Amino acid sequence: MLYPDFQSLPFQSSPSPPPPFNPTLMKTAREADLEEEPPQENGVIQSTQDQYSSTSPPASTTPDDEPFSTYFEEKVPIPEDVTQMFSFRKLWAFTGPGFLMSIAYLDPGNIESDLQSGAKAGFKLLWVLLGATIIGLLLQRLAARLGVVTGMHLAEVCNRQYPTVPRIILWLMVELAIIGSDMQEVIGCAIAFNLLSVGRIPLWGGVLITIIDTFVFLFLDKYGLRKLEAFFGFLITIMAVSFGYEYVMVRPDQGELLKGMFLPYCDSCGPAQMEQAVGIVGAVIMPHNIYLHSALVKSRSIDRGNKKEVKEANKYYFMESTIALFISFLINVFVVAVFAEAFYKKTNIEVNAMCNASGSPHTDLFPLDNRMLQVDIYKGGVVLGCFFGPAALYIWAIGILAAGQSSTMTGTYSGQFVMEGFLNLRWSRFARVLLTRSIAIFPTLLVAIFQDVQHLTGMNDFLNVLQSMQLPFALIPILTFTSLTSIMNDFANGLVWKIGGGVVILVVCAINMYFVVVYVTSLNSVALYVLAGLLCIAYLCFVGYLAWHCLIALGVTCLDMSCLASRMRLGLTGHTDIYLLNDMDSDTMVETLGHVGGVAISSGTVSS
Repeated sequence: MLYPDFQSLPFQSSPSPPPPFNPTLMKTAREADLEEEPPQENGVIQSTQDQYSSTSPPASTTPDDEPFSTYFEEKVPIPEDVTQMFSFRKLWAFTGPGFLMSIAYLDPGNIESDLQSGAKAGFKLLWVLLGATIIGLLLQRLAARLGVVTGMHLAEVCNRQYPTVPRIILWLMVELAIIGSDMQEVIGCAIAFNLLSVGRIPLWGGVLITIIDTFVFLFLDKYGLRKLEAFFGFLITIMAVSFGYEYVMVRPDQGELLKGMFLPYCDSCGPAQMEQAVGIVGAVIMPHNIYLHSALVKSRSIDRGNKKEVKEANKYYFMESTIALFISFLINVFVVAVFAEAFYKKTNIEVNAMCNASGSPHTDLFPLDNRMLQVDIYKGGVVLGCFFGPAALYIWAIGILAAGQSSTMTGTYSGQFVMEGFLNLRWSRFARVLLTRSIAIFPTLLVAIFQDVQHLTGMNDFLNVLQSMQLPFALIPILTFTSLTSIMNDFANGLVWKIGGGVVILVVCAINMYFVVVYVTSLNSVALYVLAGLLCIAYLCFVGYLAWHCLIALGVTCLDMSCLASRMRLGLTGHTDIYLLNDMDSDTMVETLGHVGGVAISSGTVSS
């Protein structure tokens, strides 16, 4: 059943409704390890106060005297300013996690999706990019709220609440998403090195060079949290300047740009454009980013026992995330607009002729035919160089390098948080970074050795499909846990957020599944169809399991048959949080049902 660790749930001896917000025992993993476990009786904590600790992590297996370093070793203090409704000083103190999160919206996979959108559909799909970014912001809001209110990130909550087998499967699925994303990012860095060196550095050589970012990461992380966040801000600035330069040089039609952004239409669009629209959504909303953001917000010093501070933190984090994603959206628009203006409806023979005229050594990339131009990150840089000069090519490569380097480092963070949270591992910083980077670097190096730099589009398509398939394993848990008052207290999702969040997640997952189906049907192999069918059955069963528990958390009480039977025996009305209690013994169940239902139960009888 869901939520097996019921002994830490808040129980009261007197019958009353669920208590108000008072999360004084909602400690971080580090704080929980340093505190003495409260006395228990029949597996239930006998608490003298109305305290919430339902999301406290399992005790660490690491001895207390063993040094352990983490991203949260340093807490950024929040200035006190009780006289103002809004404070720029406080906003600045909370600034950082949202920008690190926004880097996932600017990784090489997103950049490639942007340029292909512009080349295939012109400005017509900008509204899809805008909608996907807004949906992403709403989902990141849920992730941030979970981390702020509970003091734990999503992987830690999953570790606490899901049984062992589903928890391990969930961890493996998220790791696959991280590996897929990391492979795209490392390949993007390698392509940037290849372009900057005019082909002298092969793809595999670029992959090896990107290993250096691990040591850069370790070096910066050692010198403080704010310095690390400033470095990521610097990389975002490089991307904005690089792609902004291309935008200014191409000078797109501003009227068409605004029309494509705010008018949801796609005139004369065919299957290629529809698939590209689906690809945009899949590239923007990434599963591991939900886990990452819920962890990053723990880096600020917030008293979670103070409802006002928690509410204020949620407000400022949402504002910061909005600003960060607005900047990332502008950078993505720069890329779409450049390729929409310069290369929409261009044919291979036209590009070949222009590259010949400019003396480019990459003319053979474009065959002498009248088919529409197909571009990726590598060809995108080449055609910019052919049409706008070598400077455009090199500046493009610098922007791609900044995107790849920044996203590989945030991917490393995601890998650390996911592994620590799901497996409750307490490793040194070096060991964790080395493992998470090696998992991604090794398969990428094999791809780079056996694949030519000019033929990586197929691999990127596969990696996009891989990440699309993992999306439910982040979106369903985050909606589940942020909807439970036993975890979120007064900050649990309201009815509007429950319904809206459920609909958004259903639509996003359906869009991504369509993308997967389109990719699989293009393989033209009966054996692969059979394999995909078998994997699909197992996949849908697990997604159904997660969705089942999510619906229970959202209030669809009829889905939990065992608890329904218990309520029928006791003659009680339903309550969402009752489903946290299914594995308790009968005496404790009776006592707790009295608390949850707001009635008094004594000696097997029920009284109002």
